[in-house]
Formats: sequence, C-alpha cells, structure tokens
Amino acid sequence: MSFDIKQDEGFWRGEFQSMASPCELLIETDDESLAYALTKLAFEEASRIEQKFSRYRQDNIIYKINNSQGKKISVDQETALLLDYADQCFQMSDGFFDVTSGVLREVWKFDGSDNVPSRNKVKAVLPRIGWQKVNWQSPDFTLPEGMEIDLGGIGKEYAVDRTAMLIRAHSDNSVLINYGGDLYATKPKKNGNGWLIGIEKTGIKPAQIKNKKRTSIKEFQLIQGGIATSGDVYRYLVKDGIRYSHILDPHTGWPIKEAPHSITVVAESCIEAGILATLGMLNGKAAKKFLQAQGVTFWIN
Repeated sequence: MSFDIKQDEGFWRGEFQSMASPCELLIETDDESLAYALTKLAFEEASRIEQKFSRYRQDNIIYKINNSQGKKISVDQETALLLDYADQCFQMSDGFFDVTSGVLREVWKFDGSDNVPSRNKVKAVLPRIGWQKVNWQSPDFTLPEGMEIDLGGIGKEYAVDRTAMLIRAHSDNSVLINYGGDLYATKPKKNGNGWLIGIEKTGIKPAQIKNKKRTSIKEFQLIQGGIATSGDVYRYLVKDGIRYSHILDPHTGWPIKEAPHSITVVAESCIEAGILATLGMLNGKAAKKFLQAQGVTFWIN
C-alpha cells in the first residue's frame, strides 16, 4: 500500500486506500513537505488501526478474541477503550447497536441479488448474538464460544478522530480528513471559512456514481468537527417488490422497518456523528424524533 499527494488550488490533497475505502486529506498549505508528512502520518495511522481491528485478518486482537473458544482474553488499553464504547452504545440503544451481530452476514448477502434468507436460517443465527452474553471487565474479555465481535461499525470513525488528533499535534493548518465519507475538519481555514461539504442525494444510479455525476441535496461549510453518514443506499436486496435494507435488527435478525435511506449527522467528533447516524437508522420511522432529541445537526433522505 502507498499514498500520493497532489497540489490543488489553495491546498494539497493526500490520497490512499485503507479500511476498504478511498481516503483523502485536504490540507490548507503551500508547503509540499508538510503535505507529504501529514499524509504519511494519516496513512500510517489508518493502516495501523485497520491491521489491529479488522475482522478480516488472522494476526490481530479481533481474531484472537473471535477464536478464543470461550476463554478469557486480556486486551490492551486502546482495545479496552473501544470495547467500553461498544458497551456504552449497546446500553444507550437498548441493544440495537450490538458488535456481536456481525454473524448475520452468514445468512444475509447484500450483493444486489434477491436472495432473501429463510426465517429458519435467520433464527438459527440469533443465539450467537447478544452483547449481554459477553463478560467484559477491563482488561479481561470473555466471549462465549461460537460468537464473534466486529468493530467495523465504529472503527473507521475512530480512525478519523485518531488521525485528526495526530494532525493537530503536528500542524496548525486546517485539514479536512475524509475516510470513505466519514469526515473531520481540524480547524477553520485562514479566512475563517470551513470546507465545503455536499450531502449526497439518495437514489443515484450506478452509472452516475461511475461517472462521478452526483447531486447534493445540501451544501454547507464544515468549520470544525465530524460528519458521518449511515444508510442503505448501496446495500440492499429487492424481492417481490420488497426492499430489504442491510441495517439489521440484532433482536430479530431482520432489516429495520421503515428506516430512512440515509442519515448524515454533524457532531463534535466523527465517532459521535457515526453512532448517532447509526442509531437514527436503527430507530426506523422514529429517526427524526430521535435525532431531534440529541440536539445535533442532521439530514435525512
């Protein structure tokens, strides 16, 4: 893996791939060496977090936990912080946000087909879901045999915030971090303005995505803080005229009913924006009411 930097009008752009997403930095500077250094820093931190917390690897703490066969595992401080956060999200969502629910991918394949699993297949997976079944007393974690954890629902947003923290420690320049649509602006630009952000309209056709012909329903300036989006715009199944979202209810194993197609939230941190957007989706038709109660800026479409 590698990264690249390009000069644009008034800023430098750093680009790389990580966490199965295109990642970029927009750096308000004329200094090529600074742009290189900050992009390298971001690339290395995003790569580190991916390597440490990806469920697709066989050499990290997630693999060790998921293959512990019911035995107690002691974790490091960073992993403990994320497990604490996963616990908080589970509690505040009444169990709708559950990092053990990733096993539902065994029966749900959101590949554009009409292969909706049978109710018996979904029901067979449910006993392996439930954060309340784990034993977590930092730093010791015990996962019942047959269960898994997946921190993918918070990992990318965490990487954005970690990158922002490191960049602020190295530079006073305004930087916009964008990891696959999860964003953070470190500070206002020199003129006091923010970075122009567009909220993408849902229902974009694949050809429009390929040709980068996207339509924004809203544009605004992000001066400082995080943005995250949750939705099923690109991941769903359709069978017999019924649309099945990839936003699944861990209690039933089935898609949340009447959820919006997309929710975008602005918050003080990217990880906060991400969890609020996800919880909004999990609230289904009550998404707007839930987000209004949180006192954050959001868009539903």
